[in-house]
Amino acid sequence: MASASTSKYNSHSLENESIKRTSRDGVNRDLTEAVPRLPGETLITDKEVIYICPFNGPIKGRVYITNYRLYLRSLETDSALILDVPLGVISRIEKMGGATSRGENSYGLDITCKDMRNLRFALKQEGHSRRDMFEILTRYAFPLAHSLPLFAFLNEEKFNVDGWTVYNPVEEYRRQGLPNHHWRITFINKCYELCDTYPAPLVVPYRASDDDLRRVATFRSRNRIPVLSWIHPENKTVIVRCSQPLVGMSGKRNKDDEKYLDVIRETNKQISKLTIYDARPSVNAVANKATGGGYESDDAYHNAELFFLDIHNIHVMRESLKKVKDIVYPNVEESHWLSSLESTHWLEHIKLVLTGAIQVADKVSSGKSSVLVHCSDGWDRTAQLTSLAMLMLDSFYRSIEGFEILVQKEWISFGHKFASRIGHGDKNHTDADRSPIFLQFIDCVWQMSKQFPTAFEFNEQFLIIILDHLYSCRFGTFLFNCESARERQKVTERTVSLWSLINSNKEKFKNPFYTKEINRVLYPVASMRHLELWVNYYIRWNPRIKQQQPNPVEQRYMELLALRDEYIKRLEELQLANSAKLSDPPTSPSSPSQMMPHVQTHF
Repeated sequence: MASASTSKYNSHSLENESIKRTSRDGVNRDLTEAVPRLPGETLITDKEVIYICPFNGPIKGRVYITNYRLYLRSLETDSALILDVPLGVISRIEKMGGATSRGENSYGLDITCKDMRNLRFALKQEGHSRRDMFEILTRYAFPLAHSLPLFAFLNEEKFNVDGWTVYNPVEEYRRQGLPNHHWRITFINKCYELCDTYPAPLVVPYRASDDDLRRVATFRSRNRIPVLSWIHPENKTVIVRCSQPLVGMSGKRNKDDEKYLDVIRETNKQISKLTIYDARPSVNAVANKATGGGYESDDAYHNAELFFLDIHNIHVMRESLKKVKDIVYPNVEESHWLSSLESTHWLEHIKLVLTGAIQVADKVSSGKSSVLVHCSDGWDRTAQLTSLAMLMLDSFYRSIEGFEILVQKEWISFGHKFASRIGHGDKNHTDADRSPIFLQFIDCVWQMSKQFPTAFEFNEQFLIIILDHLYSCRFGTFLFNCESARERQKVTERTVSLWSLINSNKEKFKNPFYTKEINRVLYPVASMRHLELWVNYYIRWNPRIKQQQPNPVEQRYMELLALRDEYIKRLEELQLANSAKLSDPPTSPSSPSQMMPHVQTHF
């Protein structure tokens, strides 16, 4: 969507100020048409351009480039178009046409974005007019390639809550009832010496010593040993996560690893088998043996059952999302929509991820078995499965702060490679490490919220703002690949948390239909008939797709809530006035109004 769907995040610290800039003739030009600016954001340049709008044709405008955003304002009287694009969203910048190009608007810049849209600007051919714009955009959209800091390190926003305090790992484990007689918290990884992509505190079986953990680490990819993610409050079965065992072509075994998995199983005396869910297709798991990886075989792990979940790798997911973008931007082909959507396989992948998480949740909820989850390295599909299963099992994670804790815990602290998967500030758009794994997880959460509209405290806008700032580089929340890298860069000291923005304005992100329920397990239906493309995210830039934002039922409900609050306030005022009258000494016989008791309301 064009102007209507422009992303603006107005916190109390975002000011719509006019930006003063000295022109080449030395005169201060006051750009009175307000350009939004964050504290720490500075204007680099501005230029008159033709924006080639894919929906409304060429629009003359002025583009402003700061160290955080590209901002375009239409100069045409019949168009109120505004584009507000954080530079972190830009994936690729290409020159369009040459000095000798013929045809109107054939010379300019083509910009590919990570959030399902492209931008095209035409410029005058005389005097290399696009060179400055190309160089400045390249410099500030890809700061790491030019030895510049990401904007998050320049952002000076202040909020009335500190989002960095939302997640305290020890407090979260205590909420789960840990440590207990069977599980302990170890700080063996305090200096990230055991595993440089794991967090410092880890929950491991009480009977496993730190030396046992070191021996197990040698047999797990990247030293990512099996550690506890979640424990069931009643039946005490657990979800454990790790990476693949280093079996290799020769079928190597490791007695310490085999014994360790047995110790995990024995933390619950009620179960006879440990269930292992390998997220990969079995053929991929077998192929991984050639590179030294593999899976837990029956003959080595006697008390374990292994199941493959057939979820494809990061490369398949990247290509699938590219196909989605092709069918949703700029044009949606109505006549072949269903077959086009099917050919992307995107919803098929969503289905497989949800199906896997349901299996994990069901196994743990039933008390039949504890579950160990891994893929290859344990930071992509593993994070999807553990976090979704925990969301299904534990209603705490369905609150706004609970969900923030879930993301901090299972994704950020356990080393999902955000920097590699998103490419923050990096110009290498063809990097094979790029993949929409976290987007896929958020999509799964949205699918669940559609099926259980009263189960989540947060609304759709909450999920969208998380995805927008996954790319924006405005906050430090999703920067870098792991906790150790964030500590080295002092991210919590030098940047602002996304949760500060959200938690300082929670009302905006609340689902008015939310009904808090304790210990209700959610099992979404993961069949293709019940899954749908998230139109308000994937097709939000297209003004021709009618979107219901906000949902009319939700909007009416919010109006009724506001009306209720108004009536309650008026009632309280009447009660106060009545109390004052009753407390005055009577000067005349009591009137009916003076005898009126305090009115109670079902509100």
